[in-house]
Amino acid sequence: MASLPVNKIIPSTLQHSRNRTIRCQKQHQHQHQKMVQPAGAVSPAAETAPASSSSSVDSARLEPRVEERDGFWVLKEKFRAGINPAEKVKIEKDPMKLFIENGISELASLSMEQVDQSKDSKDDVDVRLKWLGLFHRRKHHYGRFMMRLKLPNGVTTSEQTRYLASVIKKYGKDGCADVTTRQNWQIRGVVLPDVPEIIKGLESVGLTSLQSGMDNVRNPVGNPLAGIDPHEIVDTRPFTNLISQFVTDNSRGNLDITNLPRKWNPCVIGSHDLYEHPHINDLAYMPATKNGKLGFNLLVGGFFSIKRCEEAIPLDAWVSAEDVVPVCKAMLEAFRDLGFRGNRQKCRMMWLIDELGMEGFRAEVEKRMPNQVLERASAEELVQKQWERREYLGVHPQKQEGLSFVGLHIPVGRLQADEMEDLARIADEYGSGELRLTVEQNIIIPNVENSKVEALLNEPLLKERFSPEPPILMKGLVACTGSQFCGQAIIETKARALKVTEEVQRLVSVTRPVRMHWTGCPNSCGQVQVADIGFMGCMTRDENGKPCEGADVFVGGRIGSDSHLGEVYKKAVPCKDLVPIVAELLINQFGAVPREREEAE
Repeated sequence: MASLPVNKIIPSTLQHSRNRTIRCQKQHQHQHQKMVQPAGAVSPAAETAPASSSSSVDSARLEPRVEERDGFWVLKEKFRAGINPAEKVKIEKDPMKLFIENGISELASLSMEQVDQSKDSKDDVDVRLKWLGLFHRRKHHYGRFMMRLKLPNGVTTSEQTRYLASVIKKYGKDGCADVTTRQNWQIRGVVLPDVPEIIKGLESVGLTSLQSGMDNVRNPVGNPLAGIDPHEIVDTRPFTNLISQFVTDNSRGNLDITNLPRKWNPCVIGSHDLYEHPHINDLAYMPATKNGKLGFNLLVGGFFSIKRCEEAIPLDAWVSAEDVVPVCKAMLEAFRDLGFRGNRQKCRMMWLIDELGMEGFRAEVEKRMPNQVLERASAEELVQKQWERREYLGVHPQKQEGLSFVGLHIPVGRLQADEMEDLARIADEYGSGELRLTVEQNIIIPNVENSKVEALLNEPLLKERFSPEPPILMKGLVACTGSQFCGQAIIETKARALKVTEEVQRLVSVTRPVRMHWTGCPNSCGQVQVADIGFMGCMTRDENGKPCEGADVFVGGRIGSDSHLGEVYKKAVPCKDLVPIVAELLINQFGAVPREREEAE
């Protein structure tokens, strides 16, 4: 791939990165002091080595813990002490056999009663099918599945959208779709007998659900305005597409990276706005030039979990555009070979970085590069640090003369089949048949001729449901699935997020967007730590001492170049008591004005 043109080259210093690294070292050291020593395959070194140090690691520790057998990567026998239940399931049968050897067809012929009679078939349904993007909702929706797709950069088509609508439509009230916080579709209500046909249907419209769950590489996130933004640094679509094609081997299944210790999130940055949220990804490609050539500096290790949340930190590495996939492959192989497989809460890649030290981890990535060379980071970073993040909801001019994109607000990311069909029609009628999904669970219609904008804005769907100009507090509202469908969620989130926000809007008036995120449990799929105000579900007690649904309230998360994870403001607040607390927060910290005062003035 030739070096790509960029809009602007600006000077940057590595001091910002070094300062961030030092801050993260201190955070890691503090975190290690609090952590309980891991069990099984987790080395004690990970408890004491800050991520950016060059810790002394015994050479025996660098022996790969997996080996290839008959095309599949398997954990070696001598490393199986203390492994977690998911690893045991993988050892008993590689999950990819359900796809590679068409085991899904036999499984789909069984009734759920037959499935539950055998541990093997029950593990297939509850664990291994996640490698095919299928999640059984045993707790709240027995016999029904959520299906997660792969949608690099969040780009999809009207044809694909119609197909997904046709799938969920047959399931009536059980069928719906969600836009996720990784620019992706999840469809709900799927039943096992339909899965083989759905997989064929996905293939016919250029989609796949392969390797989208459990210990796999998740959807590659990119700039939702890629290719149409007048101020973009680089078009991220070629890179996210290449990463996705590598990860799934063009939807055939890439067995080299399907036995990771834990999930792994990549993103490619193409905007000064950092719409892609680089600091919460395992690998973030940050655009930078070196000797006049476009490439990327690398951030690594960002993640959320129940026990620990960390921002990504610099690897002190730069790769050319040609090496975007090779460095992804090298890092995944290092993680696969050396990562922990004991306590699931301590299996994300940052734990491995902690143990090896940043230089040690970097060396392991470097030796897996094609020429065993990994250049040091460039000082010529292209992201402008002081850039004010732009709003993408509403109507905005594209770089292409005469065209605009229109950002639509999808309340908490939830859609029904008829709404998806209507969006597909709108994309065809007013645009180019393309739709873009965003990490804030919204949808962008690109390539709208300026002469058609007014007619588009008068569409009933935009007037009644998916407004380009939603109320200001609704703009930044994000919510995970919640207990309606997710067995891990402690509280209901989507309907509650809308209800609380509506009630707060009646109490206060705000003049600027405030990002509010809801997550049903400490896994933080709703990413509450990056929100201005976040709500993490928990059980608590009301004023009478009775158990009730509640939330830990987080405040202070930031996105962008000055990213920062929010902290707990108030713990275990009963959900019924949240409205006055949020209103007070908005007044005291976000410049809101009480409605009665505003009306009086």
